[in-house]
Amino acid sequence: MLLTASLPCLIVILNWLWPLTLPLALKIPLAALMLAASQYLFWCKLSSGSVFVPEFPRPLIILFNWAFGAILFLALFQIALDVGELAETVVRGHFVFIPDSYRLTAALAAGVVAAIAVAGAIRVPPVRDVTVTIPGLPPAFEGYRLLQLSDLHISRLFSTRWTQAVVTRANAAGANLIVVTGDFIDGSVAMRRADIAPLKNLHAPDGVFAIPGNHEYFFDYNDWINHLSGLGMSMLLNAHTVLTRNGDSVVLAGVTDLSAPAHGQTGPDLDAALAGRPAHAPVVLMDHQPRMAQNAAGQGVALQLSGHTHGGMLPGLARLVARGNNGFVSGRYDVGGMTLYVSNGTGLWPGFALRIACPPEITRFSLRAGPIKDRDTAAEN
Repeated sequence: MLLTASLPCLIVILNWLWPLTLPLALKIPLAALMLAASQYLFWCKLSSGSVFVPEFPRPLIILFNWAFGAILFLALFQIALDVGELAETVVRGHFVFIPDSYRLTAALAAGVVAAIAVAGAIRVPPVRDVTVTIPGLPPAFEGYRLLQLSDLHISRLFSTRWTQAVVTRANAAGANLIVVTGDFIDGSVAMRRADIAPLKNLHAPDGVFAIPGNHEYFFDYNDWINHLSGLGMSMLLNAHTVLTRNGDSVVLAGVTDLSAPAHGQTGPDLDAALAGRPAHAPVVLMDHQPRMAQNAAGQGVALQLSGHTHGGMLPGLARLVARGNNGFVSGRYDVGGMTLYVSNGTGLWPGFALRIACPPEITRFSLRAGPIKDRDTAAEN
């Protein structure tokens, strides 16, 4: 991971910085600063013992992410300049050199784009409205409002003030039910106790339900499950609850994360989660990772709510994210007659806090009744 993070920096130093007509006494410290910024994850590990937890002041985390983003974008811009230089050299039949003005303009553009990307990542997200048609939804649940938070990654970057702002916005959304689909934190209970405390103020008429994400398993899973339960979260760990209105029912189920067995914990078990459910009640499933959506569709789930992917974060990166998530990255998918919704995330991992064309979200679903679908329909976006 650390070597991969260094590659854009090496491109920038060798292809952008070194050809500039600057004195060597300036190039060397600039190269050292870039190398230091590119090793952000190494500094994170030194600060807390884990690459997942930067225990620095928030402004420094923001600066690190901006610097890392600027190096990444400058590497891409420099590659584009190099390709243009090569093409022009071939056309003209002699070497063409990139002027300093082009290189400096590329650096300015990279810095601006990185600033936009960081600002887009760390803001308090707006409420995004999504209407979902549920086959056979009982009349009493017509127009039912369900609010999803996902991938909060509460940390030094997404700290107490941000968490409180998210809670205030979520409570004001007027949902009947709130769900949190995992990755609450980065850090131990001792590290995050104050930052996560505002979640105790989350409220909705039908309650607040949640499941763990993969990051909960990195930081003493049992401590976190106990602590989250103490904050008022009803944790659905391979279990379900039945929501009732005027004699009608909808099942809300949750499973543990796919990463659980690697940490000595019980993995996701959809059969256990659905055992004993009312036979004809539509099922809404919380599953942090979306990649097993076909399995859920095959077991009659009507709506699956997931996160984990952060929506891909950057153009082009979504294709890589899709490879590890069975093609599911962001937004709504039809999977064998089941609706899968993959949240872009309310926050994201502070080790890569960059977003472009992939805004964070607090998602408010309005449920509508629809005809029973053919579950042999092929998955499509």
